[in-house]
Amino acid sequence: MTRTEYFDDPGAPRPNSLVVAASAVVTDEHGRVLLQRRRDNGLWALPGGGMDMDDSLPGTAVREVREETGLDVEITGLVGTYTDPRHVIAYADGEVRRQFNVCFTARVIGGDLAISDESTELRFVAADELTSLPMHHTQRLRLRHFLERRSAPYLG
Repeated sequence: MTRTEYFDDPGAPRPNSLVVAASAVVTDEHGRVLLQRRRDNGLWALPGGGMDMDDSLPGTAVREVREETGLDVEITGLVGTYTDPRHVIAYADGEVRRQFNVCFTARVIGGDLAISDESTELRFVAADELTSLPMHHTQRLRLRHFLERRSAPYLG
């Protein structure tokens, strides 16, 4: 299913749902960040997705990383909360969501890197390569906050 992301766009469709979601900045032993190229929009993004009713936010991040990349991770920290009402995601099925995303940091503890049906490519990317990849503003914001090594999580 295709999706279109809008940010601060007066022409964006009006949201009809609010989704609680988690994402994770997973790093390897060289400090590179794991990214996936999304099948639904072709953009690079952190692994993540919506929380199930029987899950926690950290559990959601762990599950989504496993489902989307094949890797088992453990949560090591918090990058921040991302709730900007100007960020709207429209799906081909008519859902237009506002997302409440909590972004964690994580490290790999097992598994094997494997592309899922949600992505076309997976890569660990060095910080100096991030600007050359096509990605949505909201993903860049999370990565920037991670790379700033903030003493406190971003609250927004």
